Amino acid sequence: MAQYDKADIERRMNGAVESLKGDLGGLRTGRANVSLLDPVVCEVYGAMMPLSQVATVSAPEPRMLSVQVWDKANVSAVEKGITKANLGLNPMTDGQTVRLPMPDLTEERRKELAKLAGQYSENAKIAIRNVRRDGMESLKADEKSKDISEDERKRHEEDVQKLTDKYVAEADEAAAKKEQEILTQ
Repeated sequence: MAQYDKADIERRMNGAVESLKGDLGGLRTGRANVSLLDPVVCEVYGAMMPLSQVATVSAPEPRMLSVQVWDKANVSAVEKGITKANLGLNPMTDGQTVRLPMPDLTEERRKELAKLAGQYSENAKIAIRNVRRDGMESLKADEKSKDISEDERKRHEEDVQKLTDKYVAEADEAAAKKEQEILTQ
């Protein structure tokens, strides 16, 4: 039975790039971005919950995040969760709204963040190459078990390589864009 599945390989490579984009979205630039608060969890109603389940996050200004807490009783828990997330943000509470001004980034911190974006990109490319390796191995196994011919294997290997090149380029592009955004604020 054939093991090679081009759609599965493409889905997994795309997943690596989407994961990279999520990671990059969480990197703080000088500009306010609601995805910055995605890792924040708060202890409410006796359970740890993501911030998105207890409040609405918005960016009313380029350098300000606003967190509108739904239940007044949870305001201090949200504040504590934001502080514990260690994002370098200083919450200011105003009724049921928690405001988060974006502090300026130092040149040193910008370079660290740019380097981190590069590391995220490299991890995504490693994941993409691992998917390629799996695809190539399944093609060789299919040829060995006589499910496909040598010519078919070579043709499919070219397809897998084209997908790999496409997704590695996407990962590089996403990281370069983020590095540019970080360094030119």
